Amino acid sequence: MKDKDLISIEDLLKNPEVEKAASNINQELIERRKYIPPKCDVFTSSYTVLKDNDEFKFSIDREVRKQLPDIINNKVQSIVGLESPEESFKQRYGKKYTIGIVFSGGPAPGGHNVIAGLYDAAKKANSETRIIGFILGQDGIIENETIEITGPLVDSYRNLGGFTMIKTGRAKIDTKEKMALSRETCKSLGLDALVIVGGDDSNTNAAFLAQELIQDRIQVIGVPKTIDGDIQVRDAQGKVLCSMSFGFHTAARAFANAISNLCTDSSSDVKYWHICKVMGRVASHLALEVALQTHANMTLVGEDLSDYIDHERIQKAEKQGTVDYHAYGMTLRHLSRVICDGIVRRAAVGKNFGVIVIPEGVLEFINEIQIFILKLNTIIAEYNQTHDTNFHDDFPALEDKLEYLRRLARFEREGASFSIWNTRDDELFNDIPDFFQEGLLMERDSHGNFQFSQVKTEKVLMDLVKDYLNILKENGTYKIGIEKSYYRKTLEKKGLDPDYFGPILFKNYDNSEFCLIKASIISAKTLKQELEKEGVISKDEKIPAPVEKIFQKSVPKFITQIHFYGYDGRGNDPTRFDCNYTYNLGLKVFSLIAKGYTGQMAAIMNLEKDFSKWEKGKLALVLEKSLVDVNSASFRVVKAFREKWLAAAPGEDSYRRPGPIRFAGKSEEDRPITLVLNALDNAGEVEPERETP
Repeated sequence: MKDKDLISIEDLLKNPEVEKAASNINQELIERRKYIPPKCDVFTSSYTVLKDNDEFKFSIDREVRKQLPDIINNKVQSIVGLESPEESFKQRYGKKYTIGIVFSGGPAPGGHNVIAGLYDAAKKANSETRIIGFILGQDGIIENETIEITGPLVDSYRNLGGFTMIKTGRAKIDTKEKMALSRETCKSLGLDALVIVGGDDSNTNAAFLAQELIQDRIQVIGVPKTIDGDIQVRDAQGKVLCSMSFGFHTAARAFANAISNLCTDSSSDVKYWHICKVMGRVASHLALEVALQTHANMTLVGEDLSDYIDHERIQKAEKQGTVDYHAYGMTLRHLSRVICDGIVRRAAVGKNFGVIVIPEGVLEFINEIQIFILKLNTIIAEYNQTHDTNFHDDFPALEDKLEYLRRLARFEREGASFSIWNTRDDELFNDIPDFFQEGLLMERDSHGNFQFSQVKTEKVLMDLVKDYLNILKENGTYKIGIEKSYYRKTLEKKGLDPDYFGPILFKNYDNSEFCLIKASIISAKTLKQELEKEGVISKDEKIPAPVEKIFQKSVPKFITQIHFYGYDGRGNDPTRFDCNYTYNLGLKVFSLIAKGYTGQMAAIMNLEKDFSKWEKGKLALVLEKSLVDVNSASFRVVKAFREKWLAAAPGEDSYRRPGPIRFAGKSEEDRPITLVLNALDNAGEVEPERETP
């Protein structure tokens, strides 16, 4: 087309199709913004009240009781609908409030709907109520950086992912100075209540803020948030109050969709092992849900590894009259061997490809790594205290640090003084890759904790796996199985008798669909020697081309593609489950505020059931992270299907296709699979999933 025939850029940009294509508004966004989450039955009432729920019992830590005397005895309560309360109740419920809200920590899909639910409930009770958002997390409280939350602002973010409306941050109100500045901000704004949306640290921090502000009559309400799924609250008897924090379902589904695509790619290209690290530094809930969603060939669950016991090592130590403490818990080397075993077994049936899911914090469950971290933390802390300096400043290079550790081991060996770092530690430490040594010796965070998130977990494991696979390849254990029909066709095409060559080449020619080259044949040279020994060819003859072709196809190449799933999932637009969950949490928050409660966290019970059976409760703010329960139904199911999903047998893999998050469709699952399965432990049965309207 000639230039003179082209439409001018001015006219082109005015074309409706161009405007539509270039707009940041699409049909999915329109559908999301106009979607109105259903309300739990109790919120369809004109008013709500809270009633004590004595069903739940807690063991209260003595120190926590001492530090939070005014809120620690708060009881679990349930919300009840009310249509015709007394006039005094109506006045208190419908008074003009000023409510602040802040996001804390990493984003989690659904956060905007917490604001939407709170806004809708508060404005319905009194249109003059103000909702103030603190910008960039708790720094916004400390520095009094705010934004007025209005109807148009809320409408533009309904059912959308991220914390974009008011942003987020990782600051904590953890000093007297910050606490004083926060009180000053809250009082200057005339806040009646402050809502903190965050994880376990943020909500625990909020509990102390609630205690601090109680004399100022400023309420503090928490909302549980984390994609890691490690906020799961149970009472002393194991009864569930909060089975899942919001954002988990969306992140898991986003990861699962991407990893499912890799399963499809892997089984199409048949040459890559995709190594998928998913977020979850402390607990493996995301990895477990992804396993159920995708049926990846191998999924590591850290909590399972920590329970491992090496009975052979224990028996060996008993015979020697010693105790081998390293027999308790999976070692890094053993774990790499477990992975190798799965890879080798799949290769034997022609599947030199697959998908492995690894939780981000898996190394935190490895026995020897924990020992190294504890010892190195102690060594670094003692050095800093003794020398009144900084270990990392005095030993900036890795070799400097290693030399210091060698000196400690030498002192212990020579008996000059007791040292926490002994010769065995030094030998084991020197066996691991340089980059991982550097990671273990990196500077600790402000709380003295080891920063697992900065360690390339997947590289640590895969380097060990590759090293051991090379050993297995050299001793003839790691080979790709050759389908017998392909072998026969290849030889017959060139006029060779496959039944003559079969027993010479393969160790299992007569009884397997996939044939494995003999362990002694590991190179073209050893293949020629085998053929010469069997009198098939002379020293001067070449290996028959079809035979060499079959051998080359049996030689495995372990090629990996590394993937990390974290920020993409936590920034995803929420599933319908998370939209509904968070909107109702926002409604619940206002109920707590209207009733005058403080030091509480909004929760919804029965999330594992159909939406119609969700129940509203409130609980204390002090939280601990919850790990995967290896006795839970969800884990036991994954464990039971490990062999099937590994698919180390002829035939197709067992991959599951969860598909993308289909917000506007009718086939989207309405709750996490782990919740559905874990409900079986509690109730013996669970309702089937309902279709999304």
